[in-house]
Amino acid sequence: MKIYTRTGDDGSTGLYGGSRLGKDDPRVEAYGTVDELNAWIGEVRSLPAPEGMDGWLEQIQADLFVIGAELACPSGAEERLGLELVDKDAAEQLERWIDTAEEGLAPLRSFILPGGTRAAASLHVARTVARRAERAVLRASRHAPIRGELIVYLNRLSDLLFTLARRANHLGSVPDTPWSSGPRR
Repeated sequence: MKIYTRTGDDGSTGLYGGSRLGKDDPRVEAYGTVDELNAWIGEVRSLPAPEGMDGWLEQIQADLFVIGAELACPSGAEERLGLELVDKDAAEQLERWIDTAEEGLAPLRSFILPGGTRAAASLHVARTVARRAERAVLRASRHAPIRGELIVYLNRLSDLLFTLARRANHLGSVPDTPWSSGPRR
């Protein structure tokens, strides 16, 4: 199978099942951003990550692949994918992981600047892409029916990625840098 098909040379792309949309359609933007987020999670997994995170991140990548597949099929055809769709239980799993990852972290008293260890900095980038993916899916839902569970999952995922970034710094003995609104130095 060749990687190129030439079918997108006119600026369109195919959805699962054959219908076509412009590559600038909000739905295509949404699943493209979810794909970008999945790639950033892969970047995080390529680093020496703190113990216990890799399994969670692998599951998140699988979930993101399912979300992308769902977004890439016409509304109402999701069941034809033959995949277990991301649901309320998946978001609740992310909440349990957040609670576990927060154990031993200092309480937040201010905003923090992204950075610290390499893993934490990459998790912060993934967090911002998760927020963008959430906005893109929400925007796409204004044009076509999209299950609300996807938006909830992406919202919770960005919270988890933030918490994992803090945990990576904690385990790496690198303090989070609090944001200061004081005078410039």
